Amino acid sequence: SGQHRVPRGATRLLAPVGDPEKLICVGLNYHDHCQEQGLRVPKEPLIFSKFPSAITGPFDDIVHPQDSTEVDWEVELAAVIGKRGRHIEESAALEHVVGFTVANDVSARDWQMRRNGRQWLLGKTFDTFCPLGPAIVTREALKDVHNLWIRCSVNGHLMQDSSTRHLVFGVPALVAWVSRFVTLVPGDILLTGTPAGVGVFRKPPVFLKPGDEVQCEIEELGTICNRVV
Repeated sequence: SGQHRVPRGATRLLAPVGDPEKLICVGLNYHDHCQEQGLRVPKEPLIFSKFPSAITGPFDDIVHPQDSTEVDWEVELAAVIGKRGRHIEESAALEHVVGFTVANDVSARDWQMRRNGRQWLLGKTFDTFCPLGPAIVTREALKDVHNLWIRCSVNGHLMQDSSTRHLVFGVPALVAWVSRFVTLVPGDILLTGTPAGVGVFRKPPVFLKPGDEVQCEIEELGTICNRVV
């Protein structure tokens, strides 16, 4: 109605889902991200997770851990589950998604790639390592979730610039695949992977440091912006 508005500067916008039962992630799910690593495109989705405690608001700070020197960015399309399901057919999978939002799958590459037995969890799940927002856009409001530009900038410099049409596995395939193993429930969040342009595969590598500002943006979904402290 426009009758109930507050100034953005007078508010703190929280993550649209703050405490999901599950925060599920997908690795190597953009063709260009596979290419920048010189890796083959996966034949099956590569699934890992972050703890829900990693979630922070769309404009909140990212806390740089003292235990890492290789903190990286990853802009991602996030699907939010709205309907419970197990063994969901791919043809019906989008019926289980209430909408989409923007995520930053912040990653400590030293912990992800070399430490903790090269298991990804610890490197992915430090507190504040999943900025999320600014809002959930319902699936009905989007023309085509698989044809949106997706970008990430660090201190105003464009680092990632791609499109969701380059996803290896689209949202229906991912929802169907994950539901083979676990029951999806309303509020669960599925991060669908990041495109090329992350810091670790640049020559030389580039990592986030305190004072940096990371902006993640997806067409029709909005922008999140987080300062590293």
